[in-house]
Amino acid sequence: MKTTIDQQSVATRMNDVAPFHVIDILTRAKRLEAEGRDIVHMEVGEPDFPTPPAIIAAAQAAIANGKTTYTPALGIPELREAIADYYQSRYGVTVPASRVIVTAGASGGLLLALACLAEPGKEWLLTDPGYPCNRNFVRIFEGVPKSIPVGEESNFQPTLGDIEKNWSEATAGVLLASPANPTGTMLSLDQIKTFADCIREKGGHFILDEIYQGLTYDVETSTALQCCDDVWIVQSFSKYFQMTGWRLGWLVVPEEFTRHIEKLAQNLFLSPSAPAQYAALAAFEHATLDIVETRRMEFKRRRDYLSAELTRIGFQIVAKPEGAFYIYADCSAFTDNSFDFAMTLLEHASVAIAPGLDFGANEPERYVRFSYTTSIERLAEAVARIERYLSKVTQISRVV
Repeated sequence: MKTTIDQQSVATRMNDVAPFHVIDILTRAKRLEAEGRDIVHMEVGEPDFPTPPAIIAAAQAAIANGKTTYTPALGIPELREAIADYYQSRYGVTVPASRVIVTAGASGGLLLALACLAEPGKEWLLTDPGYPCNRNFVRIFEGVPKSIPVGEESNFQPTLGDIEKNWSEATAGVLLASPANPTGTMLSLDQIKTFADCIREKGGHFILDEIYQGLTYDVETSTALQCCDDVWIVQSFSKYFQMTGWRLGWLVVPEEFTRHIEKLAQNLFLSPSAPAQYAALAAFEHATLDIVETRRMEFKRRRDYLSAELTRIGFQIVAKPEGAFYIYADCSAFTDNSFDFAMTLLEHASVAIAPGLDFGANEPERYVRFSYTTSIERLAEAVARIERYLSKVTQISRVV
């Protein structure tokens, strides 16, 4: 017998947890592909490169050798040490392995951090636009996400004045990202230090999402740990190391919180995937780093190409993306509804992009996000299709 869910039986927090609107576009795109249409996918943030071969070989060896059982909740010691060594060799930062927590993806890491820090009714400051799951995670733990509208005047990042103005007695902490999704913009180490000093003085917590660390193009890659020791770092093997489906990430937490995180990890996840952890040991080998650095330069080439082409056909790019693999483009020259515009491009130009609606309430109708995680040849095809569609629409409007 089919039953319906009584609305009163669903936790009230679910009313505030929004779905991904881009999934509607992805679902429609997949349906069109099943009907024989060729779709250029620029809607999701997943690298098109395969996982580097040394990582795959390490996973195969781990499985062949029976390393498929539970591991310590905080991760295998070898990987925690390897991550600590990586901070030392690449960034010159000494991070004790005891502070490194291997997690079930960066999402699992952020869930652990907020489970440890969020209190019912306490506010967390986040940027708008920003990655939508972050505000949903805060809400899931009965915290209150409080948006800071950011725009082109501040490179889509908050200022110290923004944090001070939005801070209240109810504020528990700040959750930011650098490089950021959807804009690709970054915070400088000076900005991060200034924010950390302010937040510390106010008795709050500072969580920084660094999951796109390494994927930077006009500035040197960096970590907040170079200037601050008490910032919570959320990291991932997904983006720079191209391990999205492996679901592996890590946290760097202040020493006094590690036991609390361990208790949570034991209860919520038991442990991260064992094969993925042993595979990730190969992520820090010289051969792997050479591969991902070559791919980083290809992402830069794609960014430069797509930025120029989108500008040429009438989009405005008001903040040049310095990292990640996104362009947050102003589409107001063509529409006052970015979601409808994205759906229209899918239907009539066979190009899938993400609408601003997914990233907050700060002028979402004005922006769309392009993900340059496909080849330049496919990017060129997407631009040509969009240009043909826009030209056709303009000609029709002139006739009318």
